[in-house]
Amino acid sequence: MGTKDNKKVILVTGGSRGIGSAISMEMGTIENIIVVNYNHNKDHADKVVYDIKSNGGQALAIQANISLLDDCKRLFEEIHEKLGNVDVLINNAGITRDKSFKKMELEEWNTVIDTNLSSAYNTTKLALPSMLENKFGRIINISSVIGQSGGFGQTNYAAAKAGLIGFSKSLALETAKYGVTVNTICPGFIGTDMVNAMPSEVLNNIISKIPVNRLGIPSEIAKGVRYLSESAYITGQSLNINGGLYMI
Repeated sequence: MGTKDNKKVILVTGGSRGIGSAISMEMGTIENIIVVNYNHNKDHADKVVYDIKSNGGQALAIQANISLLDDCKRLFEEIHEKLGNVDVLINNAGITRDKSFKKMELEEWNTVIDTNLSSAYNTTKLALPSMLENKFGRIINISSVIGQSGGFGQTNYAAAKAGLIGFSKSLALETAKYGVTVNTICPGFIGTDMVNAMPSEVLNNIISKIPVNRLGIPSEIAKGVRYLSESAYITGQSLNINGGLYMI
C-alpha cells in the first residue's frame, strides 16, 4: 500500500467540485488518505479537505493542471514525498466546450481532449509502475453516457469520454494479472452546478427522457466509485449510473 501504516492513498483528479468532491468525501474514510487534486478552485478543495478531516478522515489538496505532464510529475512527486505511492487513481477531471462540429475550433477540440482524455494517460503513466510492483491497484475513469450515446454539439466531449472506455478496457487486459483493475463509470445527467445551470426548458426536456424521472445525485456516482475500488474481480467494465437513460 501507499503508506507505511497500510492506509490506501487515493488520488481524485478534479476532486474539489461536483462529482469529484462527492467522490473525495465518499472515499475519505479513516482507512484512506485522499489527495484532492484541483486546478483553479483552491477554496473548494480546501473545503473538501476540511470536511473529510472533520469526519475523522485524512486528506490534503494539491494543485496541478493534469493535462500537462510536467504538472502531473510535480503532483506525483509531492504525493510520494508526503504519503508514498498512489493505490487508487480516480480520473475524474473533465470540462466541456460544447459547439456544433462545423463551428468548433481546433483549440476547443484540443482543450477537451487534453483535459478529459490525455490527462488519464499522464496520471496513469505515473501511478501504474508502483501498482504493478505492489500487485495492487485500482484505476477508475469517469466517462459519461455521452461517450456511449453521443451528444449534439459534443463531438469533442463524446470522443474523449468514449476514448476513456476503450483506454480502460485495453489497460485492464494488460494489468489484470498484476492485481490491478481498470474500470469506467458512465454517469448520466447528474445534478451538479454545470447541469443545474442549463436553461429550465432544456433541463426539463432532459429529465423527461430519464426513466426514473430525475437527475442523478453526485453521491450516487461516488458510491459506484467506492464499489469498484473495493472489487478485485471486476475489470474492464463500464458501470452505467444514468437512471435508465441509456441501456446496453
